[in-house]
Formats: sequence, structure tokens, C-alpha cells
Amino acid sequence: NCCAASRPGRCRRNASGRYAREVRALRIWHREPEHVVLAADDDLAVAAFTPVGGAPGGAPRPAHENGLVAAAVARVHEAGRSAPVAGIFPALQDHLAKEVLPRVRHRLETTALGPRTGSAFRGGAGIREHPARRTLLHADLYRENVLFTEDGRPVLLDPLPMTGDAAYDWAFWTIYYEVGSGTEDRLHRARLASGIPVGQLLPWCLLLGLDGLLYYETTGDARLTVMTGVLDSLLGKGTG
Repeated sequence: NCCAASRPGRCRRNASGRYAREVRALRIWHREPEHVVLAADDDLAVAAFTPVGGAPGGAPRPAHENGLVAAAVARVHEAGRSAPVAGIFPALQDHLAKEVLPRVRHRLETTALGPRTGSAFRGGAGIREHPARRTLLHADLYRENVLFTEDGRPVLLDPLPMTGDAAYDWAFWTIYYEVGSGTEDRLHRARLASGIPVGQLLPWCLLLGLDGLLYYETTGDARLTVMTGVLDSLLGKGTG
């Protein structure tokens, strides 16, 4: 496995910066004897990773996958809190203010998805970060970025590391790990593993879910209907 900075697409933008942040994050989260980064060439901005699970895509996923991943996310958050990361990684607050919220506001102007979008925006746009939950975030917790070793240990790879409220990672994992499947279970496990009340996780889930919903509408993605159901379910929970 090679560092994402050596692959095309989004990672071609500022590849050396992405490389440095990703390698630093993986070394913070995965230390000896469970290190992930085997070797790194800073001049070429290329890193070699430990093969995970003995096969492309890792070993078969355990039946109790969500519980194992929740524990792994909690572990990397704990490691991120104790590591010196100030000034090395971008801030979540900048990502929200400069990318997520402007993108959502722009797409809300032309959406045809009805009042649920306004309700979700009102529920999520007022989120505030809690300094006590500040840590190094993975920020890209899709299922394909979590591989399993042969003994069933999850390994978190291919992050977009930034610093901020752990609730962001838990909400991202809840919504996007497997869109439309297992959402309730992940929200429950996120609460248990993080200690963050559901009422504080929901606004983050609403904002991230709305961002995805509007993206799916804009791009004609077939997951639009599935995400609509996810967002409606979250809205039904309220944010109190």
C-alpha cells in the first residue's frame, strides 16, 4: 500500500502537504509494534505502508465490525489528544467555515428537496466545538478507509487529518461509513465510545448529512434517496 499522496485525483493538490500530514497522523495513531508506515521518502512524498490483512482490502470483516471500529476511533482520538499536533494540521473550524458551510448555503439556494433541507441546516449550522474534545481527527471515515488485520483488528487509513472536535469524526462515521445501513447502531456506539450525548452528536450528523444530500442532488447520485431517508430519520430525533 502506498501513501494517498502518490495517487491521482484529490491528493494531487498539494501532494507534499497531504503526504506529510497523513504520514504524521498514521505514525501518531499506529505505533510500534502495530506501526503502519514502513518507510517514507520525504523528498518524493511517497510512503510504503504495512500490508493489512494479507490481501488487497484487508482480511474479511468481522460480524461485530461497528463495535471494533468504534473502539478504534476512540483509541486514535485518545492518541491525538496527547500528541503535539498544534500548527501541523489544518483546523476543523476553518474547514467548516471556508468549505462546508459556504458549499451548503450555495446549494440550498437551488435545491428542490423541500423543507427538510432548511430544517437540517437550522439544526446543524449552529454547532460549536467543545475545546475539551479537541483531538487529531481522521475526517474521512468511509468503510473503505478502515481495513482489518487477520486477527480482526481495524486499521484506520487514508485520513484527511485535521484538528478539532471529536464529534465531527463520530458524526462522519455515523453517516458515511455505510450510507443508509447501520446508521442507528453507529450513532448508539458513537455515544457509548465517545461519551458525547446523542443530542450533541445530532447537529453534527445533520450538517454532514445535509452536505452529502445536496451533493448527491447536484451530481445526480443514486444515493440521494437513501440519504433522504437517513436525514429524515435524524430530523425525527430532534436535537434537544
